[in-house]
Amino acid sequence: MLIHIGFGNIVNTSKIIAIVSPDSAPVKRLVQGAKEKGQVIDATQGRKTKSVLVMENSQLVLSALLPDTISNRVQAEVRSGESLEEE
Repeated sequence: MLIHIGFGNIVNTSKIIAIVSPDSAPVKRLVQGAKEKGQVIDATQGRKTKSVLVMENSQLVLSALLPDTISNRVQAEVRSGESLEEE
Protein backbone atom coordinates (compact mmCIF):
# COMPACT_ATOMS: atom_id res chain seq x y z
CA MET A 1 0.00 0.00 0.00
CA LEU A 2 1.13 3.53 -0.71
CA ILE A 3 0.47 6.65 1.34
CA HIS A 4 0.80 10.33 0.57
CA ILE A 5 3.41 12.06 2.79
CA GLY A 6 2.93 15.57 1.47
CA PHE A 7 3.56 17.62 -1.68
CA GLY A 8 2.79 14.76 -4.05
CA ASN A 9 5.29 12.37 -2.44
CA ILE A 10 4.23 8.79 -1.83
CA VAL A 11 5.82 6.03 0.29
CA ASN A 12 5.29 2.27 0.44
CA THR A 13 3.74 1.56 3.85
CA SER A 14 5.09 -1.99 4.00
CA LYS A 15 8.67 -0.62 4.05
CA ILE A 16 8.15 1.78 7.00
CA ILE A 17 9.69 0.70 10.31
CA ALA A 18 9.01 3.86 12.33
CA ILE A 19 7.61 7.37 12.07
CA VAL A 20 9.37 9.67 14.53
CA SER A 21 9.58 13.33 15.41
CA PRO A 22 12.86 14.99 14.37
CA ASP A 23 13.18 17.07 17.55
CA SER A 24 15.21 14.76 19.80
CA ALA A 25 19.01 14.74 19.74
CA PRO A 26 19.28 11.02 18.85
CA VAL A 27 17.02 11.46 15.82
CA LYS A 28 18.97 14.56 14.75
CA ARG A 29 22.20 12.51 14.92
CA LEU A 30 20.53 9.71 12.98
CA VAL A 31 19.44 12.13 10.23
CA GLN A 32 22.86 13.80 10.08
CA GLY A 33 24.63 10.45 9.79
CA ALA A 34 22.25 9.30 7.08
CA LYS A 35 22.78 12.57 5.17
CA GLU A 36 26.54 11.97 5.23
CA LYS A 37 25.99 8.48 3.79
CA GLY A 38 23.49 9.68 1.18
CA GLN A 39 20.67 7.69 2.79
CA VAL A 40 18.17 10.56 3.18
CA ILE A 41 15.24 11.30 0.92
CA ASP A 42 14.05 14.86 1.56
CA ALA A 43 10.34 15.10 0.73
CA THR A 44 9.79 18.40 2.57
CA GLN A 45 9.95 20.64 -0.52
CA GLY A 46 12.03 23.14 1.48
CA ARG A 47 9.71 23.30 4.45
CA LYS A 48 10.48 22.40 8.06
CA THR A 49 10.93 18.68 8.73
CA LYS A 50 8.16 17.55 11.07
CA SER A 51 8.60 13.79 10.80
CA VAL A 52 11.22 11.23 9.89
CA LEU A 53 10.20 7.91 8.37
CA VAL A 54 12.69 5.14 9.04
CA MET A 55 12.55 2.65 6.18
CA GLU A 56 13.59 -1.01 6.32
CA ASN A 57 16.52 -0.44 3.93
CA SER A 58 18.09 2.04 6.44
CA GLN A 59 17.01 5.05 4.41
CA LEU A 60 15.28 7.98 6.08
CA VAL A 61 12.47 9.93 4.47
CA LEU A 62 11.93 13.48 5.74
CA SER A 63 8.39 14.84 5.60
CA ALA A 64 6.79 18.19 6.37
CA LEU A 65 3.71 16.43 7.78
CA LEU A 66 3.34 15.64 11.47
CA PRO A 67 3.93 12.03 12.58
CA ASP A 68 0.29 11.82 13.75
CA THR A 69 -0.96 12.82 10.30
CA ILE A 70 1.14 10.18 8.57
CA SER A 71 0.23 7.56 11.17
CA ASN A 72 -3.49 8.30 10.71
CA ARG A 73 -3.10 7.91 6.94
CA VAL A 74 -1.32 4.58 7.37
CA GLN A 75 -4.00 3.32 9.75
CA ALA A 76 -6.79 4.46 7.41
CA GLU A 77 -5.06 2.70 4.52
CA VAL A 78 -4.73 -0.51 6.55
CA ARG A 79 -8.41 -0.33 7.56
CA SER A 80 -9.54 0.21 3.98
CA GLY A 81 -7.34 -2.68 2.85
CA GLU A 82 -8.88 -4.97 5.44
CA SER A 83 -12.42 -4.03 4.39
CA LEU A 84 -11.58 -4.72 0.76
CA GLU A 85 -10.24 -8.18 1.68
CA GLU A 86 -13.46 -9.02 3.53
CA GLU A 87 -15.63 -8.28 0.48
